[in-house]
Amino acid sequence: MPQTAAPAVDFNADADLISFLKAIPDGRYRRGVRYPQWYLLLVAVLGILSDCRSSRDLEAFARRHREVLNQALGLNFKRWPSDATFLYLFNKAHLQQFGEVLQAWMISHIPGGTTAVEQLVCDGKTLKGSAIETDDGNHRFVAQVTVYARALGVALAQKAYDTHESSERAALKELLSTMDLEGKLIQADALHTTQAFFAGASSREPTSP
Repeated sequence: MPQTAAPAVDFNADADLISFLKAIPDGRYRRGVRYPQWYLLLVAVLGILSDCRSSRDLEAFARRHREVLNQALGLNFKRWPSDATFLYLFNKAHLQQFGEVLQAWMISHIPGGTTAVEQLVCDGKTLKGSAIETDDGNHRFVAQVTVYARALGVALAQKAYDTHESSERAALKELLSTMDLEGKLIQADALHTTQAFFAGASSREPTSP
């Protein structure tokens, strides 16, 4: 059965990234697991920051830096994780929670956190290579909408969606509904201003750039 228990961790500036990663429940089955999830996620983060673009890139990165990582982390891995190991991880991992934990770690290192944020910037992007042609001749693809804190230089919230099932407007509305918008100026593309964004007299509609 998948491992679901997550160790408690104090999400503050004194906690390192590994402590945050260890707080994510392991979605993999116990059988055959050779590497702890936090280690694979850490390698993935470091690899992506080093321009890794695929699971094969991550395997090559792990191979090149195995000895350095062993020494720095007090480990003794004789082998490095394969590309299949990373693919299995990404298929089973709680990726949304991973994003939330990584975001919390970044924010914890920013003096004042998000309390002083006055402006939020919303942006949508299509994921490269995700477009496919449908039976009716149209195209569907995977896209992502992100809410940035311009003053902090970090993304506060993200959501991916299939354009055949949802839209950027719906995804952004869902994101913003989970955030404290009191006193915040929201900047978004003009498509979000064609009609009232939130219902009610206290609504704050996003403004176009």
